[in-house]
Amino acid sequence: MRDLILRQLDGGQLRLSREEFAASVQAPVVAPEHADYDATRSLWNAMADRRPGAIVQVQNEADVAAAIRFVAARGLCFAVRAGGHGIAGLATSEGGLVIDLRALREIDVEAGARRVRAGPGLTLGELDAATQAHGLAVPVGINSTTGLAGLTLGGGFGWISGKYGLTVDNLLAARVVTATGRVVTASPDENSDLFWALRGGGGNFGVVTEFTYRLNPVGPQVYTGLFVHPLLAAASVLAAREKVMASASDELSCWSILRKAPPLPFIGEEWHGRDVLILAACHLGDLEAGAAAMAPLAGIGMPVAHSEGRMAFAAWQAAFDPLAEAGARNYWKSHDIDTLDAGAVGVLTRYAAEAPGEECEVFVGRIDGAASRVGDADTPWPNRRPHYVVNVHSRWRDAAKDDRFIAWAQHFYDELAPGATGSRYVNFISEGDDAAIVRSAYGANYERLLELKARWDPDNLFRSNINLAVA
Repeated sequence: MRDLILRQLDGGQLRLSREEFAASVQAPVVAPEHADYDATRSLWNAMADRRPGAIVQVQNEADVAAAIRFVAARGLCFAVRAGGHGIAGLATSEGGLVIDLRALREIDVEAGARRVRAGPGLTLGELDAATQAHGLAVPVGINSTTGLAGLTLGGGFGWISGKYGLTVDNLLAARVVTATGRVVTASPDENSDLFWALRGGGGNFGVVTEFTYRLNPVGPQVYTGLFVHPLLAAASVLAAREKVMASASDELSCWSILRKAPPLPFIGEEWHGRDVLILAACHLGDLEAGAAAMAPLAGIGMPVAHSEGRMAFAAWQAAFDPLAEAGARNYWKSHDIDTLDAGAVGVLTRYAAEAPGEECEVFVGRIDGAASRVGDADTPWPNRRPHYVVNVHSRWRDAAKDDRFIAWAQHFYDELAPGATGSRYVNFISEGDDAAIVRSAYGANYERLLELKARWDPDNLFRSNINLAVA
């Protein structure tokens, strides 16, 4: 077997035999000559096409701790990979070591206590499958292939956040490997400062090897609706949607997607590829009550296609997976905005109509209900007042078109900026966004995060992430 060659932080290279590596980290290693290397190194965002010097597939918490001690002692460049779904593509390292957590997939549902312990290698779909067997759920995101760890550490919101809050609002505890390779528990009663930082501060403070969440009653069936309108009707449809949702209960969520109509079975072929606005809605309570709650949304305008009815919640969580499969090139820009006024709607519709490819979209989510009843300083996510999260998602396949697709997203972001709040969702930050954007994601909580970063990771060992610059 060839020696491993790993890039160091000072620009040098460390060469060592497999035996030397195994003496420190006793876990399987995938090196560049391995037949599965390309498949193992690939991330969801194909723009992050880096070639690590080695990928260590840790099997347990002890392996993680050993790997952290190994990289710290040798000054190695490294990244931590869980689901590998992050838009920034920072779960890999050019020439460095990747600590791959995907084998850490243990899950233990305590239905009676309404609690679940989950490993960082799980996807949202795997978590849902285990918890929905008991009619319970954790508020998570809207693509089942997303990794649980990255979503949680950045905050996490989805269809049930109006009823039950963000993912981090339901985090009860975490086991963490720190920068020294020590394993600690973080909870409200133990290392509470670290626990606060983990609930939105990203991967800056250590490697979480186990999450413990509160479980909430959901489903297993919910009432859902998809209402497809011509994009030209967006202004009136979005205004009507706001009126409906202003008096809706926390059990009803309704988000908007502006894009070219995908070839879904319930959309007539004559509309495939044409500019549309899609209202996507989910009701969590009694199914008959869900049908009644959905009726005002179904009555908006003149949809060109619609689909509504009972659906397994786990299936609804995976309903949008085909629009976000791995392997495409992706670039996102995001703003928080308070209201969908005429100016904002004009920007949304114009850029949706000018999208450079059929996979591009503008997503408009909503933070409200239980997620907005948490103090701004209670977690690192600072903007807890009701607001919209607008994300322009540029998606394409040909690297030769990078400049065009990135420019579309950047110009959208620039034009929407004057009416934005200045805050943003950290999990929607792309690689290359400057320190000011990272600071804006945390607002008044940024300085406290810096203090905790200096306490728990003073040498910025954990830097391949949406990084907090240590002063």
